[in-house]
Amino acid sequence: MLDTLDAAAVRRWCASGLAVLQQHQGEIDDLNVFPVPDGDTGTNLVLTLTSAQQALALDPGTLPDDGHTPHGHALRLMARGALLGARGNSGVILSQILRGFADALAAVPAVRGRQLAGALTGAAGAAYAAVAHPVEGTLLTVVAAAARAAEQADSDDLSTVVRVASGAAAQALARTPEQLPALARAGVVDAGGRGLCLLLDALVEVVTGQSPEQPLPAPRAARPPATAMRETGSPAYAYEVQYLLDATDEAVARLRAELDALGDSLLIVGDGGPGVETWNVHVHVNDVGAAIEAGVVAGRPHRITVTRFADRAAPPPAPLPDGRAAVVVATGSGIAELFAAEGAVVVPANPSTGELLDAIRATGAARVVVLPNDPDTQSVASAAAQEAHRLGVKVSVVPTRSPVQALAALAVRDPSRRFEDDVIAMAEAAGACRYAEVCHAGKEALTVAGPCRPGDVLALVEGEVHLIGADLLDTCTAVVDRMLGGGGELVTLLCGAGAPAGLADQVREHVERSWPFVEVQSYEGGQPHYPLLVGVE
Repeated sequence: MLDTLDAAAVRRWCASGLAVLQQHQGEIDDLNVFPVPDGDTGTNLVLTLTSAQQALALDPGTLPDDGHTPHGHALRLMARGALLGARGNSGVILSQILRGFADALAAVPAVRGRQLAGALTGAAGAAYAAVAHPVEGTLLTVVAAAARAAEQADSDDLSTVVRVASGAAAQALARTPEQLPALARAGVVDAGGRGLCLLLDALVEVVTGQSPEQPLPAPRAARPPATAMRETGSPAYAYEVQYLLDATDEAVARLRAELDALGDSLLIVGDGGPGVETWNVHVHVNDVGAAIEAGVVAGRPHRITVTRFADRAAPPPAPLPDGRAAVVVATGSGIAELFAAEGAVVVPANPSTGELLDAIRATGAARVVVLPNDPDTQSVASAAAQEAHRLGVKVSVVPTRSPVQALAALAVRDPSRRFEDDVIAMAEAAGACRYAEVCHAGKEALTVAGPCRPGDVLALVEGEVHLIGADLLDTCTAVVDRMLGGGGELVTLLCGAGAPAGLADQVREHVERSWPFVEVQSYEGGQPHYPLLVGVE
């Protein structure tokens, strides 16, 4: 039983929280009110906290040189790592919760019950401040309930406060379906809130040595972890080698020297466990075999990946003559090629804050516009823009929610205009482009268009299910007709990776017959989950 939350406890909390999120990753991903199999909240939380854990591992000491207490220093490392690794709305909000913790406790000599309650209040405030339009029934509600209960406990006993906070969070999570009708229709609780409850439960276990009393749903099989985009690499070395390694400190010290002689971009991060630790090894080399053999000598390498830099995408285009650039998030190789042809720097889907920041800096431009193309990525883009401002780069985020909106925005880009006016014009073009997505339902759910079953064809307009059908082509043509019924001169079709051959051609022919004065453009987008994306301008 801990009386205070020290630096060692912070590190144990991060490691334990990451482990429990990994255990429940698939379960949280499946808490998805949208009946399409692309839920990724659990994955985003895992990747965000993984970045926090790596930030702590890179600075194993607990004696800071920044004037903060050791526990405050550890919390700041954790928060900073989470921010740069944040993915999706849930990841960004989690990073702000950790930042609120760090800000409140950085200079506090000893963290007991009342101090922790104040930190939870600061965390809730930071989380709400990070969201432009807060919605109750979400992760925000859960963290606010935990903070209120901790304050009302009015106790200096740390274990009492963490237990009360964890219990209140669980109760608030159970009530989220009452606050969000979409959750009630799907019969689930909020995914982000579930993740936060698991983190608070991990804190209870660290402080008290006991698991929380509230029952947890049975674990489900976790989905394969997402792979983060890696750096483009040094021209002097042709391969990137990464693997996990079970080895001792002494063996890793020898490995570090050997790999350093073989290449560059060397990074070896451990999990901080006693004795034989698990290390993440990363290096750029020309001799792949030697890098792996060195790992075999040091310990037990596993999850080995080798990437040849020549197989990666071409370097980003140079900024425009006036020092501007565009960074666009893309899902699908065809969509990425379309954006690259427009002179944009392309970042793969579901990027972290750090990855977007790296892309912004890589443009070399002083003024950058970012097109996120997804509601979840918008908050990540905003966080990256704030970080870029601190580095002297002016960044504006155009809140595109679909690739077709980004294509419309890029089409009106004009370097002869003032940057601010150009951003406004791009935002107006994106807003004037209505978008739709056609997909197959991955689960049974109640939508605004009625109930759907797995395998049904869904047509969503601006994110809401408008049509439920049995035939893919019929549903595609029906949703285009519905959108053009409200007006439009140009239809853009992006065909997905799983679309049947000729789908876009058949939809285009239908439009040409039924709407002879409407122009149609169709491309192979290659996006997953959605056989067809539609834009109407």
